[in-house]
Amino acid sequence: MATNPHVMTSDTIVGSIDSSDSSTNYVIADISADGAWLSMQATDAPTLTAWR
Repeated sequence: MATNPHVMTSDTIVGSIDSSDSSTNYVIADISADGAWLSMQATDAPTLTAWR
């Protein structure tokens, strides 16, 4: 049986703002898996209203 790679089966997805002196990034991560994260400039991240 094939699984759909676009369906999230984990309830361990978190989002966070990571700031440094040179940039501010929005990070999304699955904290139950090593290396399962992505980041983007915080100014490029979609707003909550855009996700509805």
